[in-house]
Amino acid sequence: MPDTDKKILLRVDHLVKHFPIMAGVFQRQVGKVHAVDNISFHVYRGETFGLVGESGCGKSTAGRTILQLYRPTSGDVYFEDTNLVKLKGEEMRRMRQRMQMIFQDPYASLNPRMTIGEIIGEPLMVHDMARSAEIREKVDELLQLVRLSRGFAPRYPHEFSGGQRQRVGIARALALDPDFIICDEPISALDVSIQAQVINLLEDLQEKKGLTYLFIAHDLSMVRHLSSRVGVMYLGIMVELATRDELYHHPLHPYTQALLSAVPVPDPVVEEKRKRIILQGDVPSPVNPPSGCRFRTRCPLADKICAEQTPEWREVAPEHWVACHMV
Repeated sequence: MPDTDKKILLRVDHLVKHFPIMAGVFQRQVGKVHAVDNISFHVYRGETFGLVGESGCGKSTAGRTILQLYRPTSGDVYFEDTNLVKLKGEEMRRMRQRMQMIFQDPYASLNPRMTIGEIIGEPLMVHDMARSAEIREKVDELLQLVRLSRGFAPRYPHEFSGGQRQRVGIARALALDPDFIICDEPISALDVSIQAQVINLLEDLQEKKGLTYLFIAHDLSMVRHLSSRVGVMYLGIMVELATRDELYHHPLHPYTQALLSAVPVPDPVVEEKRKRIILQGDVPSPVNPPSGCRFRTRCPLADKICAEQTPEWREVAPEHWVACHMV
């Protein structure tokens, strides 16, 4: 894992994304989905920042909102000194050269009517960065970089396995030589045997090209392997953020403790002594989240104050942030 020089590349300030719920003949708004609710963090240049949580907690929405694929309801996203929320049209298009995304589903994220060469070369055409002969040359170079044969360029996505398609997605993301890539659960749709290959490829590319990753996942062991710092999300909010070792050895929030207790340890002696925390009940609806602390309906430590007051997002130790009344 590369050392960070502690220069902040991306800063997210109080980011909010709500989706309106429309109903009736006149399509009036009757509610909203609180997909992302007031999250703040930063990513250092050259590091991998992990974002974890259960399915439906808002991780992917946060990633897409950071890249402005969804426009935020409120909040700011600074890439170096530029506020992406204020950019529109051509300015935003130019900025996209420096930020890319690897999507979760390698089956849905590639156009079945385009060849692999056309898919990887499309960003170069859209941003007018190369002509036809140069594009072919660059596509061959990118295919080799992600360990695929140059002969794959004229073939179509349906001819490839899931792992190969995800490599094509990675090649497409690298086409414009970006500084920052959001990896949105890039291995969750792949076989376990292929997952390690894709992770090793991402690590090698980071080392070669000095890339910065925001790695979104629900596999905590994979995030531990890859990330230098980790943020934990629950029902649209950030509940804990710390360096990798600090979070895995000293989790403070009850939700983080429950998540980590579910990760198996490959030592039968240690595994037998560990206490498993089983959360009761279901995740509440993001349409009508609980008052106060959102985790209180499932929290074993919940008290009266948890229902009455929203816990403050505070730094309890150097670079260790948590939102919990009980800590």
